Amino acid sequence: MKTYHLTTPISADDIKDIRIGDIVYLTGTMVTCRDDGHRRVVKEGLEMPVDVKDKAILHAGPIIKYLPNNDYKMVAVGPTTSMRMEMFEEEFVHKTGVRLIIGKGSMGPGTARACKNDKALQLVYPAGNAVYAAKHVEKIVDAKWTDLGMPETLWVCKVKDFGPLIVTIDTNGDNFFDAKKAEFNRRKEEQIKKISEQVQFIK
Repeated sequence: MKTYHLTTPISADDIKDIRIGDIVYLTGTMVTCRDDGHRRVVKEGLEMPVDVKDKAILHAGPIIKYLPNNDYKMVAVGPTTSMRMEMFEEEFVHKTGVRLIIGKGSMGPGTARACKNDKALQLVYPAGNAVYAAKHVEKIVDAKWTDLGMPETLWVCKVKDFGPLIVTIDTNGDNFFDAKKAEFNRRKEEQIKKISEQVQFIK
């Protein structure tokens, strides 16, 4: 396991050696984008109102404090379940050129293909750290698609050392969760075999 510090814009070359299980800290531009944002881009064919090419998105519905002069403060930003975006993510990545997809939990084969073909990473932010995560948002520089409401708005954030982010799908398309599941099943079968040999006298 290795640790990497990435700063946007991020190129394919910057992440080509990063593998599942590695840790990433992100500095630069990160945009919150969840269900409705993905739906608008993929299903409705709308252009993202903010350029995320070579940048990062976060599957999250943050809590925002509205300040005077159209300013904002990030109060909490916990990731939401990424698998809900699986049906959109492959096309979303291809259309937008986003380089890092950050969220909660595993994603599926469509996202894995996107990471392999378009050279992106999927990463998981540890759950239960929404307030801590907000401390690494230096500033909210813009808000797009505000008609979607606070959780679904595209909050354009300037972040510093945002992490730790665990790489769960790399540019080879390897999936950390699938690998761990396979390892678990192998160990389980080994233990079942041992136990069965020890209790075979039971009828």
